[in-house]
Amino acid sequence: MKAVNIRLLLTALPLFAAAAALGNTIKVKGSDTTLPLTQMVAEAFNKQKGVTPVAVTGGGSGVGISALVEGTTDIAMSSRPLKFHEKVKFQANKLVVKEVVIAKDALSVIVHPSNKVGKLTRQQLEDIFTGKITNWKEVGGADARIIVYTRETSSGTYEFFKEHVMNKKNFARTALSMSATGSIIQSISQTKGAIGYVGLAYVNKHVKPLAVSYDSKNYVEPTLSNAQSGKYPITRPLFYFFDTKNEAKLKPFISYILSAKGQAIVKKDGYIPVK
Repeated sequence: MKAVNIRLLLTALPLFAAAAALGNTIKVKGSDTTLPLTQMVAEAFNKQKGVTPVAVTGGGSGVGISALVEGTTDIAMSSRPLKFHEKVKFQANKLVVKEVVIAKDALSVIVHPSNKVGKLTRQQLEDIFTGKITNWKEVGGADARIIVYTRETSSGTYEFFKEHVMNKKNFARTALSMSATGSIIQSISQTKGAIGYVGLAYVNKHVKPLAVSYDSKNYVEPTLSNAQSGKYPITRPLFYFFDTKNEAKLKPFISYILSAKGQAIVKKDGYIPVK
């Protein structure tokens, strides 16, 4: 994660408290992947005169979507599409939900900086995260145990990785589940045999991103340019979901993130613009 994102995470609670004190707020909740970006956009948006202030909290895609069902958030941030049972819940609660793609993300596989391994195939990733491969020497690294970190099951990133990288296979029983992306970054930066996955915007100098190949021939690094060009294979859209009855209230903020100014923030913060 870029340094500016760390600052934004530290200021999340004051931002929320200041907005909540004004009574009428736009509450945004959900995906940890989308959290730093939304915080940065909200900070810029809230500086404008006459706008309804935006308050942002994380918790994971599933948490945000559940909050939208329960009516405790106005916008649910998600790094995955809605599931069928979630759509059923919306219908049962008479909610007409609209989705907006506000950015795209490259999902990066990361290891400790000292790890000699610099690239892996999709099949090798599947075998590592399912527990079939348990030692780094099996993929050209040192003779050391592989320690797998993953997100908790309510995370959209967890579900996307499981579906698009692991062919829907289950994670190894020994995999360590983390409640937040920041926890994965911290754990891997301190554990030499570790491997995990995070959104591109979270990658920093304390971890090492790996090049990935889906054809076992062409290895592509997770960079903004590679993601924008379509070369990097593990990319995904990032969503906002909201009840259409609140669209008039939410439109200024959503229009802002989709504007040239908003998409410039998207790119600056390490995400892929949709415009």
